[in-house]
Amino acid sequence: MSADGIRRKIARRIRAEGPLSIAAYMAMALHDPEDGYYARRDPIGVKGDFITAPEISQVFGELVGVWCALTWHQLGRPDPVILAELGPGRGVLIGDLLRAAATVPEFRRALRLYLVERSTALRAEQEMRLGRFQPVWRPGLEDLPDGPLLLVANEFLDALPIRQFARRGAHWAERMVALDEQDRLAFVDGPASPLASLLVPHTLRDSARQGAVVEICPAALTLAAGLGARFSRQSGAALFIDYGYFPSAPGPTLRALQRHREVSVLAAPGTADLSAHVDFAAFAKAARDRGVDTHGPVPQGRFLTALGVEVRLAALAAQATPAQRQILERGVERLLDPGEMGTLFKAMALVSPGLPPPPGFETGL
Repeated sequence: MSADGIRRKIARRIRAEGPLSIAAYMAMALHDPEDGYYARRDPIGVKGDFITAPEISQVFGELVGVWCALTWHQLGRPDPVILAELGPGRGVLIGDLLRAAATVPEFRRALRLYLVERSTALRAEQEMRLGRFQPVWRPGLEDLPDGPLLLVANEFLDALPIRQFARRGAHWAERMVALDEQDRLAFVDGPASPLASLLVPHTLRDSARQGAVVEICPAALTLAAGLGARFSRQSGAALFIDYGYFPSAPGPTLRALQRHREVSVLAAPGTADLSAHVDFAAFAKAARDRGVDTHGPVPQGRFLTALGVEVRLAALAAQATPAQRQILERGVERLLDPGEMGTLFKAMALVSPGLPPPPGFETGL
């Protein structure tokens, strides 16, 4: 991976077109086919830049498998049913999910596995881990075939490109990426305008203080609307687990991670993971506007507890060595602890209208 290569491409585009939106910058830094962050590396795990819940504990993926099996029953046990994951990473979650699904043979037989992945490097890792399950790769949600759908996405929304707007006087200005006098990448404000103001959610537009920053994620809203449209005409359910906030609120959350440490967003594009917290309220509204039912968000700790995390941990611990038991217990603690992942990470479900609340989202939990 060449940081200089992607930086030169970004600088050349700025010279040709002017300052870039943060979304355009993120798209290039993360997904450039030659020099982007995801083009040539596996970023996940202890040796990467960040670690996700499936890598922390097998229990996470197994409980997502339980969720899928129970939700499949709510959908009327369709056979076949598409099981799709957005951004499967190294395939760990799906591997654990399918192991749990094997305990419900009729559900496992009905599954047709699809992986929505653009990274060549990660596809190769997924092929090694999941090849025996005969997955089919697709570049986007819109490329999935018609039919009943169970979709899962863990830490997918946070990596989608965002735009930032800052309140300047009576209007808002979009924050952009430009070149400074030393030819370094730098954040600048575009002109404040009524048009920019219209892109800020109305719930925040007039109440935010001067200088406040609001983030929007057009790609997430498009995804929610697409699922809403699909689930309005075909049966299905989607589970999203990510870090984020509810309700909508101002404040910048964009960050870069390299070797598990926060670094400058602009210093070395292509060498660090870029992400932002998910606005679950905006995501849910975009889905509901297209006719789908939404449930949550609920804190990850509460969601996993409702699915029986303690029971599963006890079953695994009973067959483990003392060292293995300690690893299992520590992993589950990280998933549930409000001071770690239990509260910041949240679960949200999108389901076809008229279905009951899916597992983990029942009223009164």
